[in-house]
Amino acid sequence: MTSVVTALNIPASELSGETRAYFDKCREKLGLVPNVLTAYAFDEKKLRAFTDMYNDLMLGDSALTKLEREMIAVAVSSVNHCYYCLAAHGAAVRQLSGDPKLGEMIAMNYRAAGLEPRRKAMLDFAVKLTEHPDKVEEADRQALRDVGFSDRDIWDIASVTGFFNMSNRVAAAVDMRPNDEYHAMAR
Repeated sequence: MTSVVTALNIPASELSGETRAYFDKCREKLGLVPNVLTAYAFDEKKLRAFTDMYNDLMLGDSALTKLEREMIAVAVSSVNHCYYCLAAHGAAVRQLSGDPKLGEMIAMNYRAAGLEPRRKAMLDFAVKLTEHPDKVEEADRQALRDVGFSDRDIWDIASVTGFFNMSNRVAAAVDMRPNDEYHAMAR
């Protein structure tokens, strides 16, 4: 049985109308309310900040495809061993790619996933930024430019990477668990 972060969870009756409406929209579009949103609902200001940033980075305008952004989420979450994000964003990779194996391949070892050079370079950068941010240098940015990324794209790669490093740490700190539904999606 999936557990939600009960220490930070509040009863639905205590949620504002705006948050209840947002959760209803999640149920309508996704078929579930992601546990991460339920966890953040203890502080609606933080919930809004989290969802605004997530929606901007993952769904907003970018030359990075939604699949590429989800691939970054999985690669970063793999380094950080974030069970929640590996399950949730692995499911998104499966859905967006149409490949039932790709999410797990990226989680286990993206270097063995047979990715095209552009996407491999993107994940190389995201993983280096996660593991050794103090060692990122101009040659790393140039490697991205060499495979067709613009400076704006590099900013987006770095922003998605940074967001998931933060999210992974919060999820680990409070033992956030993924919704059971993620495990069966796009199989």
